Amino acid sequence: MRITDTAVCLTVEDVTTSSAFLTKHFGFQETMAVDGFASLSHPDGPNVIFIRRGLEVLPEDLREQHAAGVLLAFTVADLPAEYERLRAEGVPIVMEPRVEPWGERVFLVADPNGVIIEVVDWLETPAADAAAAAAASNVE
Repeated sequence: MRITDTAVCLTVEDVTTSSAFLTKHFGFQETMAVDGFASLSHPDGPNVIFIRRGLEVLPEDLREQHAAGVLLAFTVADLPAEYERLRAEGVPIVMEPRVEPWGERVFLVADPNGVIIEVVDWLETPAADAAAAAAASNVE
């Protein structure tokens, strides 16, 4: 299989507000939009597509589902600066920054439809180095 592009597709109540949120706060550009649908791109990340819940283009058993239990995860170069910027812009922070034992530094925000976005970077730690070494040895 040759994959030529990657996109995350999420069903939301209000496509316009989720699209505007990623455009304003995360630097995405809306590349296509029609009633109930928006496709966004970013030079440093995957495409994100929002589809309005209930749209008949979705299979019947998926139409009423909401993008729940799914996180958009964006790795950034300077997590503290991004946290301060987003907080200053009034973005709802749903989990304050913390450091995980494996070296991940992370915080979570929510868009107006409740889509959770994980903002993450990585610290150099012995636990992270050990986890990376263990993962590499499992691949060989």
